Amino acid sequence: MKINWGTAIVLVFIGFISFILFFVVRMNTDKKFEHDLVTEDYYKKELAFQQEINAEKNGNALKNNVVVKKNTEGLLVVFPKDKDFTEVSGIISLYRPSNKKLDFQIPIILQSSEIIVPKNQLIEGRWDISVNWQYKNTSYLFKESFTY
Repeated sequence: MKINWGTAIVLVFIGFISFILFFVVRMNTDKKFEHDLVTEDYYKKELAFQQEINAEKNGNALKNNVVVKKNTEGLLVVFPKDKDFTEVSGIISLYRPSNKKLDFQIPIILQSSEIIVPKNQLIEGRWDISVNWQYKNTSYLFKESFTY
């Protein structure tokens, strides 16, 4: 049986389309390739965005802002030394852009001006940290991306 050039072109197109469809179906069904790029409560967070902007401005206006350092025990979050640590409250949120199952929050309860996020809670890769804290009824926000 002879295949003319028209039949060959149709067969090549069918093969190419099958190849592309195979990878589309595989990427959509395989859990290994699942990546979440936004948070679950995206719209709820958007409504409180102006408060977040104001808190971030307050944080940037500080002479000494929050500092995040990697050490042997984990991630060290250091609050400004000129603030009384007993009056600091809030939440530290760690967000993993590639996997929402790894996201977690830690309430800020200080015994000194620093808090440690244990290294067993962090895996290697990119993280976004958000330290939302209050001191004497003023909100402050510190955001940073880092690679652990």
